[in-house]
Amino acid sequence: MEQAVQAISVFGLGYVGSVTAACFAHRGYRVVAVDVNPAKVEALNSGRSTILEPGMDELVAEGHRACRLHGCTDATEAVAQSDVSFVCVGTPSLRSGRMDSSQVERVGREIGLGLKSKKSHHLVVVRSTLLPGTTRSLFIPALEAASGKRAGSDFGVAYNPEFMREGTAVADFLEPPYTVVGADDVRALKPLRELYRGVPGRLFETSLEVAEMVKYASNAFHAVKIAFANEVGTLAKQLGVDTQAVVEIFTSDTRLNISAAYLSPGAAFGGSCLPKDLRALLHRAKELDLRLPLLEAVLPSNAEHLERAVEAVLRTRRKKVGIVGLSFKAGTDDLRESPQVELAKRLLGEGCEVRIWDQAVSLGRLAGSNRRFIEEVIPHIGSLLSGSLEEVVGGAEVIVVGTRAVGRERLAACLRPEQSVIDLANLEKLQRPGGVQHYEGICW
Repeated sequence: MEQAVQAISVFGLGYVGSVTAACFAHRGYRVVAVDVNPAKVEALNSGRSTILEPGMDELVAEGHRACRLHGCTDATEAVAQSDVSFVCVGTPSLRSGRMDSSQVERVGREIGLGLKSKKSHHLVVVRSTLLPGTTRSLFIPALEAASGKRAGSDFGVAYNPEFMREGTAVADFLEPPYTVVGADDVRALKPLRELYRGVPGRLFETSLEVAEMVKYASNAFHAVKIAFANEVGTLAKQLGVDTQAVVEIFTSDTRLNISAAYLSPGAAFGGSCLPKDLRALLHRAKELDLRLPLLEAVLPSNAEHLERAVEAVLRTRRKKVGIVGLSFKAGTDDLRESPQVELAKRLLGEGCEVRIWDQAVSLGRLAGSNRRFIEEVIPHIGSLLSGSLEEVVGGAEVIVVGTRAVGRERLAACLRPEQSVIDLANLEKLQRPGGVQHYEGICW
């Protein structure tokens, strides 16, 4: 029977490592923190925090008085004295922008040497921010090479990203919105469940790569939000609009604006509102001599995403294409700036034979600007449309799913094993249609 975690080693007394060490000591564990800088180790052993952060002075002093928190420079000693090791060293940017993973690799070798002579089972947990695949391709090999042992059988490896903000790091550690742990071996997750027992928020157990990517997704989104707010605020100010009032109203919408809405990877956006309103906003900014790089990049990014869909179809090297869903959104017949319309146009230009089914779209019912748009973009659209899903899917070599309006069972019943399915609507979340050999999304 595996022994409960009693002692923890933390590698790196930078920002993340210091908070991690102090907080685990506060929660009652014996913690030894390892750093190559003797001055940091000396400070910790004197009961002084190595970083300036609200609450840290008190936590470090508390851990020192209780004899639960001390530092050292010997990695082998730290591994021998602990059940779990947390890797919290830096991964700074090189001049090229590439991630510098040298410290992580070095610590992997040091911990590996400690594991070489250790008899009991040990878990190594990476908290350093690493690009997806780095724990598997770089850190684990370093551990195995130095220890002569195998991950998963002789010792465990997990990835546990941190989501701490400077200024509120202690509170973020003790009361996180969620906790993410990634591992190949479920046995590696058991000690982490114990360590985080009682911590508020949901505990997500996932793969190494998903855990690594969640950290980057979070930080990238935070950066996008800040840049978005600054660009909108800049434009509003130039237009003489009360920025604070705009923000207050905008952020009050938790159904669409501040929510999970529109954050599911899938097809490019389209319709009669988003593209035209972005263009109008950017044109007004240009008249004011304002550069808004983030907003300026949105339409090119959307076009690039549509290009991925085109390439996904062309890579199959098949010419007969059936498109399921033509309008920009399920449940509507609005074709204006629909990405599926542009996709059909591009594929026709590449010499593909295209047939289209959309239960909401009938050429006879289209009117006004909606009809004018489709007749200008694809003048012979009438010859491409079919009222039968079975006919469109049955006669195609490649099926492009551009709507969630089609029932999975109905679609699956039409498919043949030799066909390819390119899913732009992210039906994978519902249930993967069976029976086909090739099934893919363009961003999931």
